[in-house]
Amino acid sequence: MIAVPPGQVTLSDRRTERRWSVELAPYQLAAYQVTQALYAQVTGEWPGTSEGDESPVEGVSWWDAVRFCNALSRRDGFVPAYHFDAGGVGIEWDTSADGYRLPTEAEWEHACRAGMSGPRYGPLDEIAWYRGNSHERVHDVGGKRPNPWGLYDMLGNVWEWCWDVYDAEVYGTYRVLRGGGWFDEHWSCRASVRRRSHPTFQVDDVGFRIARSVGADRHPA
Repeated sequence: MIAVPPGQVTLSDRRTERRWSVELAPYQLAAYQVTQALYAQVTGEWPGTSEGDESPVEGVSWWDAVRFCNALSRRDGFVPAYHFDAGGVGIEWDTSADGYRLPTEAEWEHACRAGMSGPRYGPLDEIAWYRGNSHERVHDVGGKRPNPWGLYDMLGNVWEWCWDVYDAEVYGTYRVLRGGGWFDEHWSCRASVRRRSHPTFQVDDVGFRIARSVGADRHPA
């Protein structure tokens, strides 16, 4: 887990031309996307089509990701961040918990930019697996240069689930995806790009990485 400093990030949505700023407390974010091996150790399941232990897990839904966070928290002795209702269709984030969770999209973009203002933290071929260099397949995590804060594959390889609902009025329960993936063109692999998917969908270029809240001031962005 990498310690991410506090800060402010301005998010934007090209579809609605909306911009909004978010203040962030310090938090932790995993240096790597969750791997197939780690997911299998925690859940006993091996989703998706990738066969490599160090490949990012893919073919996991948003619900799969949040349940994994709770399972890993229990394994490591932390308080689970998420509470599910009896029917398993509702979820609440306990912001006082110290367990693993999905980053908010503001946390994701702040960490991806790592203090930089441009669309990427380096030349795309050096930092990301995307359609131009991936040979249309997923690659092991950590194979490209990290950003200045030591975070790998923030762009490319697989899209990453975030906590946030994309646009409840238009898309209902659809959740935010960030980062771009191995099948995407270069324009999708930028720090500001937002994508959405239904929380039950399992797609072969979608995975996730985990975050943890730190300190007494933690709160959702």
